[in-house]
Order: sequence, then structure tokens, then C-alpha cells
Amino acid sequence: MEALLTLMARLRDPELGCPWDRAQDFSTIAPFTIEEAYEVADAVASGDQHRLRDELGDLLFQVVFHARMAQELGWFDFAQVAQGLHDKLVRRHPHVFADGQADDLADLQQKWDQQKKEERAASGQHGVLAGVPVGLPALTRAAKLGRRAAAVGFDWLDAAGARAKIGEELAEADAAVMAGDPAATDEELGDLLFSVVNWSRHLRTDAEGALRAASRKFETRFARMEQLARQRNQALNRLSAQQWEALWQAAKS
Repeated sequence: MEALLTLMARLRDPELGCPWDRAQDFSTIAPFTIEEAYEVADAVASGDQHRLRDELGDLLFQVVFHARMAQELGWFDFAQVAQGLHDKLVRRHPHVFADGQADDLADLQQKWDQQKKEERAASGQHGVLAGVPVGLPALTRAAKLGRRAAAVGFDWLDAAGARAKIGEELAEADAAVMAGDPAATDEELGDLLFSVVNWSRHLRTDAEGALRAASRKFETRFARMEQLARQRNQALNRLSAQQWEALWQAAKS
């Protein structure tokens, strides 16, 4: 760890460091941090232990990079980041480090949520939806907002109620499209997606993970279609709708 921190300091050195690393700031590095977190998720999904080790290293480097820039500004250093994390985990696990009482998972989740609520209040964030990061992926953030609202009683009674809302929002989206109103269409499509996320929450399905899985499936099938088209000497940009459908069905099978 010391070697990695020393390396980061050298990369940011005003005279001997890397010009690219020296030119970065929090806003330019943040997108890479998000990207590396997704790379970790992809490595987990692949089941490749060597890739996971590498991607975790890349993600750790992002933390080191941010901490180094903060240290240069006199805000905090990596040790303080680690200490803050340590203290927070101890504080949020009183059943392990304090009274030693073993709770069931539901009780633990309730206590965890209460602890986080108190921490948000202590930092001046008092609203039920306060503190949900705007930088989260849209589906993930929608689900988190839905869970927060549900925790205080603002929710459908069951999955059927959430499903009915999808039909309502779809009809409103269709009406906006028929009216030729682009702004209303954007708004109604957003409401529709938000409703789908809430339905998935009631079904205990991770909407973000489900969509990512669907995207991977589409990628796999499209690559198979490309392969089939090459075997048949077909140019993709000249295929008819019927030929595309035939390739799609062949790829699925």
C-alpha cells in the first residue's frame, strides 16, 4: 500500500510526474471511477478470478488518485479515508462490536437503515430522500428512491399495484407520442421507466442488473447474427427486415 501511495505521489509530482496525471482533477477522474466500478461488476459476472483481481486494483487506484488530490489541497489523505471507513463499519455493526447480539437479517437491515438515517441527519440531510447520489445509474437511483419512500409508507400494497401503474404510464406515453409532443414524450417515458423499476423492486428483482443482463444477451445474439451473415455472404446494411428476423431467430436458437 505504501508503494502504491508513493507511486501516486510521483505521478502527480509537479516536476517529475506524468503530464496527464498532473492535469487531472476530481471532475475529470470521477467518470473513470464509475467506469472502473462497472468493470469490477463485469469481472464478477464473468467468474474470472484473475480479471477480478486486476479490476479491483484499478478501482483501488481510483480511490488512491482521489485521496492524493485531496491531500494536495490539504483536505485529507488516504489514511484518513481508511480510518473513516473503519470507524463507520464499526459504528454500523454494533451487533458485532458492541452488544454482541446476533439479529436476523431483517432486523439487521432495519438497524442499518436507521443508522444511515441518523448519519444523514447529523450531516444536515433531513429529508427522507436526502443523500441519494445523483451520479448513480438512473435505474439504481430510481430503485433507491423507491425504497426510501416505501420505508415511510409511500408505496403500493403489492406488486400488482405497481404493475397496474405501468399500464397507466404506458397509456400516457402513447398519448404523448400521438400528440407529437417531444417534451411530454420524454417525461412520460421517464415515468414509465420509473414505474418499471418500482415493479421490479416489489418483485425483489434488481432492475439495473436485469437490464445489464439483457444488454449482454443482446450483444451475444447480435454477434451471432454477424457471424451468420458473414457465413452467408450477407452485408448487414443491405438486409431486409425479413432477413434480419431470420438471423435473429437463428441466433436465438
